[in-house]
Order: sequence, then structure tokens, then C-alpha cells
Amino acid sequence: MQDETLRVALVTGANRGLGKEISRRLAASGIRVVMSARDQQASEQAAAAVPNAVPCRLDVRDRARIPVAVAEILERHGRIDVLVNNAGVQLDGPEPLSDMPPGVLEQTLTTNVYGPLLLTQAVLPAMRRQDYGRIVNLSSTMGAFSDILDPASPYAAVDSPAYRYSKGSLNQLTALFARQLAGTNVLVNSACPGWVRSGLGSERAPLSVEEGADTPVWLATLPDGGPSGGFFRERQSIPW
Repeated sequence: MQDETLRVALVTGANRGLGKEISRRLAASGIRVVMSARDQQASEQAAAAVPNAVPCRLDVRDRARIPVAVAEILERHGRIDVLVNNAGVQLDGPEPLSDMPPGVLEQTLTTNVYGPLLLTQAVLPAMRRQDYGRIVNLSSTMGAFSDILDPASPYAAVDSPAYRYSKGSLNQLTALFARQLAGTNVLVNSACPGWVRSGLGSERAPLSVEEGADTPVWLATLPDGGPSGGFFRERQSIPW
């Protein structure tokens, strides 16, 4: 029988890179981690390498699967205390928004925005019942309005308009859910991990996954009364 007093975290895209490191660190802190991935075998292999972790097949693009997966986790573990919306894609590059095929934008938003939205909706009833929840949305400085319009930004030469648009939209979800949940013990924040050496960030990135995981893990384990509705990088508030 599972210990239903142990906090439970659901991490999406947890089979590699940043998601796997976030899972490892949460598990090391004493939280039971549900490591989800699109592929069941990939999830099982990742969870087998992390003590106190269990696998879960969950494709955030599959709207029908999301509530089923959440219900299965609640049935097995009795609770969901932490949701880390880590799964994400960057499908576009230098092409301008005016020339972008609609399918690229649709696929990007489905993964980076609608998936986190539906997962948050699915876990909120349990978090409210237990009067505890930490929701962390893995965003990017590239989605900040202040960065998009800043010619001096280190990302000024990077276009990726679909990715930028999706992360800006994800930040709005953070703010809107934080507004809705104000006065509760469910805290919702966005985290920019920085440019991390991962499948998404490439080997050219300056930060390790260990460095990139620090802020998301900090937000996932905030004490009661911690910040909500913020955008953080290196544990510091940054402009939207």
C-alpha cells in the first residue's frame, strides 16, 4: 500500500534532460515523483533510474489522455501536490511569423500552452481539497514582452516566433491561474531555466541541466506563503 501522506509531484517530459533532472532532485527531497513521457517504455526507463519515482504514459498533446492519467495518479497515490509543466517543443526557427505554416504554430501551442492548461485544470480540484499545491510552468525569457522588443537582448537574433508566442501565452496562464487562486495555498509560477544543454537547448548552451533545474525545483518546493504569479530566473523575479 502506498503512503498517502507523502507528497506527490507530476513532471511532464520527464524522461530526459531538464525534466529528468527536476524529477531526480524532487525525489531526492523526499517527494514521490510521477515521471511522465509520451512513450511508456521511455517513462519506465527514466523512472527506474530515479529512486522514489514511478512511470506514467502521458502525451500532453492528447486531450483525452490528460484527465485519465490524472485520475490514475490520484487513484494510485491519493494526491497530487506538485505539477511541473516541463514538456515543450521549439519547432520553428528564423522564418518570420508572417510566413509561418499554420500547422507549426498549432503544434507548438498544443504542446506548450494547451497541455499545461488542461493539466492544471485536471489537478486543481485535488490541490484545493488538500489546501496545498505548487504549479510550475517551464517558460522562457524569449516569451517575455520586454525581451521580444529589446534590441540589446542576448536573444535578439533569435526569431522562433511560434515558440516566443507560446511561452508568452504560458506566462499569461500563470498569471491568470495565480489571480484565480489568490488567497489559497496553491501557488502558481513561471520559471525560465535559462539556455540549458538539453535536447531542446542543444550542446551549445552555457548551462547544465543541473543549473537549469534549480529554479523550477525551488518553486516546486516553496513554503506556505511563498510567491505566486511570478516569473523567475535564477530564483530572482524577472520582467514579463
